[in-house]
Amino acid sequence: MDLDGTLIKTDLLLESVLLLVKRNPFSLFLMVFWLLKGRTNLKHQLAQRVEISCENLPLNTEFFDYLQKQLEDGRDLILISASNEKPVRAISNHFGFFIDAIGSDKDINLKAENKLLRIIHLTPDEIFSYAGNSKADVPIWNEASDVIAVNCTIELANENGDKSIQRFDSPGSMLAQFWKAMRPHQWLKNGLLFLPLLLSHQIDQIDLLTQTLVGFISFCLCASSVYITNDMLDLNSDRQHHSKYNRPFASGDLPLIYGFLGAPLLLLASFLTASILSREFFLILLAYYLLTTLYSFSLKQFFLIDILTLASLYTLRIVAGSAAISVITTHWLLAFSFFMFSGLALLKRFTEISNLLNQGKTIIEGRAYNTGNKKLLSAAGLVFSVAAVLVYMFYIVAPETTVLYSSPGLLWAVCPLLLYLLGRIWGMAFKGKLDEDPLIFAISDHKSQFIVLLSGVIIWLAI
Repeated sequence: MDLDGTLIKTDLLLESVLLLVKRNPFSLFLMVFWLLKGRTNLKHQLAQRVEISCENLPLNTEFFDYLQKQLEDGRDLILISASNEKPVRAISNHFGFFIDAIGSDKDINLKAENKLLRIIHLTPDEIFSYAGNSKADVPIWNEASDVIAVNCTIELANENGDKSIQRFDSPGSMLAQFWKAMRPHQWLKNGLLFLPLLLSHQIDQIDLLTQTLVGFISFCLCASSVYITNDMLDLNSDRQHHSKYNRPFASGDLPLIYGFLGAPLLLLASFLTASILSREFFLILLAYYLLTTLYSFSLKQFFLIDILTLASLYTLRIVAGSAAISVITTHWLLAFSFFMFSGLALLKRFTEISNLLNQGKTIIEGRAYNTGNKKLLSAAGLVFSVAAVLVYMFYIVAPETTVLYSSPGLLWAVCPLLLYLLGRIWGMAFKGKLDEDPLIFAISDHKSQFIVLLSGVIIWLAI
């Protein structure tokens, strides 16, 4: 049987590339030179530098159950793959039921006809069944007595003439999985771009509304590109997480090649959309992308620095909204945003640690936090949340604010609503009833939605 896409849902070559890139992004340049000497050389060089975590690889479960039954019937199982022999043997040793495991070396790419010749050499004058998943497996299926198609389209499996076909783990909709990987629910965060338009009292200006909408679209495309890149870099940690293991790339439901192609295409579409607006907006979007990329590769591994980075990214969205309509972002709005989103980021880490305790673990995989930080995170989070409300109160009494509103006194009604909202979210977190992402809670919680809507109405009445 084949390995990549057959026994496991993922591709070891692409996983190895991601592991090395995460360790050192500049290794991409080395990979180009390795590839110039052939695909087998690239696989060999990667195998010498990275170790694949066999325990967390996503399996094709239907096929795996079928293998268990074949073992009970006394059949011999041989793993033969175009992946490098080193990780192939490591995976074979991990499962412990293969009588042999064969992979490519630095000279021979064990694929298609090369793989068929090796199989014939292994089973002279004997019949064999073969399990595969790609077009490269068709020559082997043609010679096999039984065709086993795993994670494979019906059209490809039907290329084997009149032979009976056993199918396992039929793939679902890749489009639906890619849409899930884009995390469209997270686009709500980019609604912050509309805040400067609302607070500058120009929401009725169609041209400015259109410009903000264009900026919103460009940020959504950029954010999805970053989410996809981040998910591919976090495969191992996500697979060990109690909920993130269901993400399309971590679960293997979406092949990694979709990420390698989709992330740059979404980023290109984002910058092309942003080019419609001002040069300042384009540069802010570029800064946002560079900061998120730096966060994905490095900053998220540093204690508290990841919190400040996340708060800065939220604040950049507001600055971008101002640039889209050519207004100046007030220092009040920047301070409020920074304190508010620092508090929410601390809340997210606090909830993650609470979930760790429930699972009997002590550290967050891929982060610089452990269960001993719980009290510090809650204290800091509450301080930042209260500071955000205080900044809002100072904003209400500021001279530049009173001239902007016909009834500035109405703005005080937002304070108790804001305190209640933040107190409610933190209370849910202390009770262990909050999802790790506060945004998911805000989307699904009707009381939070009502408070935000009511606050917006009050601000509108104050204008």
